[in-house]
Amino acid sequence: MRTLVIGAGSTGGYFGGRLAAAGRDVTFLVRPGRAARLRADGLVIHSPHGNLRLTPKLVTADALTDDYDLVVFTVKAYAAEQAIADIAPAIGPDTMILPMLNGMRHIDLLTERYSDKAVLGGVCLVATVLDADGSVHQLTGLQELAYGDRQDPGSARIHDVHAGLTDAGFTARLSDDIVMEMWEKWVFLASIGAVTCLMRGSVGQVVAAAGGREFAERVVAECAAVAAASGQPVSDSALNRTLATVTEAGATTNSSMYRDLQQGNPVEADHIIGDLIDRARQHGVDVPLLRLTYTHLSVYQSSVAG
Repeated sequence: MRTLVIGAGSTGGYFGGRLAAAGRDVTFLVRPGRAARLRADGLVIHSPHGNLRLTPKLVTADALTDDYDLVVFTVKAYAAEQAIADIAPAIGPDTMILPMLNGMRHIDLLTERYSDKAVLGGVCLVATVLDADGSVHQLTGLQELAYGDRQDPGSARIHDVHAGLTDAGFTARLSDDIVMEMWEKWVFLASIGAVTCLMRGSVGQVVAAAGGREFAERVVAECAAVAAASGQPVSDSALNRTLATVTEAGATTNSSMYRDLQQGNPVEADHIIGDLIDRARQHGVDVPLLRLTYTHLSVYQSSVAG
């Protein structure tokens, strides 16, 4: 299976690197600056599961000509629209696009540009960062990709994808209901993102503050209400896991969005919080804490852009 990984950052670099190290046919679509660094230093991964240094196959958007069997879409949400345009030469009539972004807005964008059939569903569970030297650093041992065919969960093509992703040094799991899993992750990320970003602290710091636990519980309730109104109610087990995470006393847990905020980087506010608010509005769900979070992050985004 000829696989094109979009981006070689913390997520694409990690999973694409593992696939390449396992002997799979992997090419990375990267920007010229990232390509120059990877050609000079190689793709370097620091991980509890073993470090890697490899020479990856690279292509830039201006040199992309052939179509691929599988396109793994791993860019940050705020770079999605440009990346969707960039991959056009790689999309053939049978190409499958496997997005690993958070939220659901990227599904809308991808299906509008290509087709509903072409776009699979995916959930990525990993904690990685891109170090200043361009290497990928895995922060914890968690490393899982879950994926499924949104149109036909038992299709032959999704089993081909499964065969191509298994036994590559990470957990690869075929899901019977990937859309539900995507929504459950979205509720989790929006909840922990709102709690930590709005309060500018870890979960433990928020819970220790006056009214902090009640605030966190209300945020989760708002996120879950939007999912239910959208026809994707979160299961009791997933909801309980989210509540337990955002109300854990003494926890140093935070969100990737909060880590980006602390480092002065752009954040995925539009896709994780803003799109959830849009869907709440469509279904008449009141989400005052999410709206407050989005305003807060929009002010931050303006300062970053400035």
